[in-house]
Amino acid sequence: MRLHPNPPRLITVGLAVALLAVGAILALPVTPALELLDPLRDLAGNYGLRLDRELGHLCLFAGDVLLIAGSLLPGI
Repeated sequence: MRLHPNPPRLITVGLAVALLAVGAILALPVTPALELLDPLRDLAGNYGLRLDRELGHLCLFAGDVLLIAGSLLPGI
């Protein structure tokens, strides 16, 4: 079985880039950029999530996995 890479859909790329940007801001605490995440912090706080370094690393990992899955699986 051969894998034929396909270009991922634009929504997949957009979501992956958003996850990577949020993950980079949280994992590498960029002080001026942390203020940009205040609305997200308020929204996530309602669900019991804390925006910390660990969640930043998870977002970085999820963004990479989403790009890989989008290029290997058709329709994603």
